[in-house]
Amino acid sequence: MAKKIKQFNSKSTPKSHLEIIKSNKPQLTLNKMPTSTLTYLGNLRTQATHVASGTTIITDAPIDNHGKGESYSPTDIVSTALASCMLTIMGIASNTHHINIVGTTANVTKIMSTDTPRRIAEIIVDIQFPNIVNYSAKEKQLLERAALTCPVSLSLHPEVKQTLQFRYE
Repeated sequence: MAKKIKQFNSKSTPKSHLEIIKSNKPQLTLNKMPTSTLTYLGNLRTQATHVASGTTIITDAPIDNHGKGESYSPTDIVSTALASCMLTIMGIASNTHHINIVGTTANVTKIMSTDTPRRIAEIIVDIQFPNIVNYSAKEKQLLERAALTCPVSLSLHPEVKQTLQFRYE
């Protein structure tokens, strides 16, 4: 039988946030396949494989945290996932309401905390829509609301500041 241990740091992690299961047997949740599998490659580098597609990504620790910075860091992926999720949810809304957002771009800036524990303090997402479309006020509101309902945004800890800019140029 697996031994379940809940651990938390009262300063940074809510009690219900982390559950550690110590067991030699694989733990399956609702008999679902894993989303991804990861391998530690050494030298602070991992390779993650998306199970459904076989697509792989490499992570590398950043230069300011003992790494080489030769690929995305795990916190870069979290920050990038926020913008990717927002664009995806806006894409769903744009398809539903027949709004063209093809060519929309996002620039992401991740700001790490200066105190411990090391964590993301702020993610700045600057979304720029293509200037070939003249969006109405209603369309802008719909797209912005869609971005704000992105599951990654809703999943981030409340202490992670999310700064968004929507530019229609």
